[in-house]
Amino acid sequence: MTILWINLALVFLLSYFARYFALIPTGTYIPATIRPSKILMLGTMLCFVLVSGLRTNIGDTFFYMHAFEMHDFTWDFILSQKDIGFGVLQMILRLQSNDAQILIFTTAAITNILIIFVLYKYSRLFEISIYFYITGGLFLVSMNGLRQFLAASIVFAATNFLIERSTLKYFLIVIFASTFHISALVLIPIYFFVKYRAWSKATLVLLAFALLIVLGFEWFSSFLFSTIKDTQYGEYQSFAEGGANFLRVGVCSVPIIVAYMGREKLRRIFPESDYIVNLSLIGLAIMLIATQNWIFARLAIYFQLYQIILVGWIVKLFSERQQRFVYYGIIVCYFLYYYYECVISLNIVYKSNFFNIP
Repeated sequence: MTILWINLALVFLLSYFARYFALIPTGTYIPATIRPSKILMLGTMLCFVLVSGLRTNIGDTFFYMHAFEMHDFTWDFILSQKDIGFGVLQMILRLQSNDAQILIFTTAAITNILIIFVLYKYSRLFEISIYFYITGGLFLVSMNGLRQFLAASIVFAATNFLIERSTLKYFLIVIFASTFHISALVLIPIYFFVKYRAWSKATLVLLAFALLIVLGFEWFSSFLFSTIKDTQYGEYQSFAEGGANFLRVGVCSVPIIVAYMGREKLRRIFPESDYIVNLSLIGLAIMLIATQNWIFARLAIYFQLYQIILVGWIVKLFSERQQRFVYYGIIVCYFLYYYYECVISLNIVYKSNFFNIP
């Protein structure tokens, strides 16, 4: 965990000073109203890429490395497997090296560069979003669900097309992302939902639907798994690791509750916030369902990324006198949650052939 703690401190400091030395652009419309220092933002990216890309464990990292070294990535093999985009990526990387570290480093680089660039563009308090990316648990998840998080980051990078309603461009990127993990296709129907005003009747219908699924989960799971049993994801029917922790649901809900309380001010200072709030709400609804079966939390990855943007705005929803208290409250509360999750609950141990710090 020492490397992860060092990384948390470094990226927070770098991102904080990136905003401290930010520029206020003129002549063009900028969603976040300021632009953090590019040099310090790149330093933040570098820390994430090195820590994630040089790991040798955490979650399914070992299995991806083993598969990379064991398989011969011919076209016949790739076409016989699920999600051919990921197979093509591995084939290209194998032409460069047989060392599986190249796969971990490349996916970590793509994933984190795309995510941080979107935060750079849309988050009001860049360092708070970066801090929440780690302490909210998503950075750790990115090292566990490598392939799906890669797909999620690709779709996340298309946030501007979503907001601008560039339908064709957005759909093409989602389809491309689905070649790495087919579950990315869920973003296509979602595209038509998020255009509505946040906290409208559509919002209430979504939350009511999620609640009904939780209450009638046995029926819903039977229907879902009977539908996918003959697909490549039919194996999830036997998944039995219990439900997501309700504490995680609480962590997801806090930014949304604050956004609701300050919804009018949020819409005034961040006109595109309806898209971000709606996507965050979908993530919360899915996490609520995931309390019945953890596998649904995987689907929430696509939407929880937008909560990182949202957290970067909620401090500004309070009065100037309260903002400092809220700012430090976020830092303390999420630090305690991160410690609980990584040290007490999961007992995370970070391993790398490049970092020898225990």
